[in-house]
Amino acid sequence: MVSRLSVREFDPEIAELLVRETERQEFGLEMIPSENFVSEAVLEANGSVLTNKYAEGLPGSRYYGGCEVVDEVERLAIERLKQLFGAEAVNVQLHSGATANQAVFEASILPGDTIMGMKLDHGGHLTHGLKVNFSGKHYNVVAYGVREDTHLIDHDELLELAKQHRPKLIIAGASAYSRAIDFAFFRKVADEVGAVLLCDIAHYAGLVVAGEYPNPVGHSDFVTTTTHKTLRGPRSGVAMCKEKFIKALNRAVFPGLQGGPHMHTIAAKAVAFREALQPEFKEYAKQIVRNARALSSALQAEGFEIVSGGTDSHLLVIDVRPADITGKEAAECLEGVGITANMNTIPYDPQPPRVCSGVRLGTPALTTRGMGESEMVRIAKFISSAVQVRNDVTKQKKLREDIREFSRAFPLYSHRLVSGEG
Repeated sequence: MVSRLSVREFDPEIAELLVRETERQEFGLEMIPSENFVSEAVLEANGSVLTNKYAEGLPGSRYYGGCEVVDEVERLAIERLKQLFGAEAVNVQLHSGATANQAVFEASILPGDTIMGMKLDHGGHLTHGLKVNFSGKHYNVVAYGVREDTHLIDHDELLELAKQHRPKLIIAGASAYSRAIDFAFFRKVADEVGAVLLCDIAHYAGLVVAGEYPNPVGHSDFVTTTTHKTLRGPRSGVAMCKEKFIKALNRAVFPGLQGGPHMHTIAAKAVAFREALQPEFKEYAKQIVRNARALSSALQAEGFEIVSGGTDSHLLVIDVRPADITGKEAAECLEGVGITANMNTIPYDPQPPRVCSGVRLGTPALTTRGMGESEMVRIAKFISSAVQVRNDVTKQKKLREDIREFSRAFPLYSHRLVSGEG
């Protein structure tokens, strides 16, 4: 018989950990640009009875019975995603952004083919050609980067490398590049050498649907994205493509890479897509960018250097070398006072990746909480103070208390702490 007990009643150890994590999110500053806070509606859908249903295949063509309801759920997610981006065809079953990229590889090229992606230490993603990733193990990788003087994508280098190596697939996208990407230029390069173009907008998707960042759909053969980050949905992925590629993409997802889709997550994606279609989401995305620019300027006023000198998006990377500290040390001292960020390489970093010279920051989660430009100025001062007092335990404790009190003014899931829902 199915247990009727709550998590709190049946498994108090896990329940306590859920409460602790809720407290961590509630009373700290989440500044990792790839993280965000979903709505109560998304949480509800993600924890729904749809987790019980196996549904291999596509709507109307399943390998299991009893899929009439989940077919409707998936169709809603598909139509809403198409509407958001203006895509011809989509697959909403991907478990993650990494799997979405892998599915595109499987659908469009062969193992051993040459691909081009951005260098990881210049802002690229591990699925764009890192040696220990599937993309680096199974494909011949040619990497492009950014200019040393501007930290902007080097278009001349990109075109020259493409002409020299003639890749089968070119990837436009990044995980630590704050500026607008010229997807039209990537299309021209791909056409020049006969390559398939994949645009990975995992970081920028929410900004794209709001018109705050270039939309690659009209330029690309494939577009992939996660559904969290700026899109503010559950942790998952999707892929979009031109109609002529959809059969190959669907086969790559199932049975190529995955079995049954996570229907509860697809329902949560559908809810998030509906949220992103609302007029208020556009204002939210605008505020994300305004906040990122305000944070960048305020950090520069505090003496920090910003990679590329600023941002066109939701993220920025600080060069912390002027503070005589490494990226690893800076991320650790921020964590100690309740600011969650991640160490990150900077272009042409003199430090190894596990030490690095940068910290990556983002504003999506802070903006979700209702913070604006004035709060970004305050947060920049918190960051500066955290670095300055890193060797003073008493001052660190006081700063942690100040940040906790600051966070209380922007409640997130406080009622869950009170009710014990976790």
